[in-house]
Amino acid sequence: MSVLLGFNAAAQTVSQNDDKQQAATLLNNLNTYSANADWDNYFDLYADNGIFIGTDANEHWDKAQFEQYARPTKGWRYDLTSRAMTQHGDVIWFDELLNSPSYGVSRGTGTLIKTAQGWKIAQYHLSFPIPNEIAKTITAEIIAAGSQ
Repeated sequence: MSVLLGFNAAAQTVSQNDDKQQAATLLNNLNTYSANADWDNYFDLYADNGIFIGTDANEHWDKAQFEQYARPTKGWRYDLTSRAMTQHGDVIWFDELLNSPSYGVSRGTGTLIKTAQGWKIAQYHLSFPIPNEIAKTITAEIIAAGSQ
């Protein structure tokens, strides 16, 4: 019995490693497709009911709204610095640090779901991490901008 349990645990580890590799490829492709404004392939990575939460407080878009925003653009570039992923069954959540020529350091977080078509983005959230030393200055500017 313990041999069988060991086999099942090993098989699950191999399966999760394969899933995480597929998820990493999906996220790498997300950055490649956005940099090339390859919107058909980019949006194919999202689940039909997927959402994108951007850096602006008003950017909480379903897939169709995000497509409407993105398609007229020439794309955007974010290069991966580091990524962590955690899997629980058919769900992977991730946290990645990115570097953009336009914005510098940013953070992408989100949730991937396993579908019949493979892994898809259910939620992606892009944010700008603010160092604690300047957080009050930056948030004061955000507050001031919101009151205008």
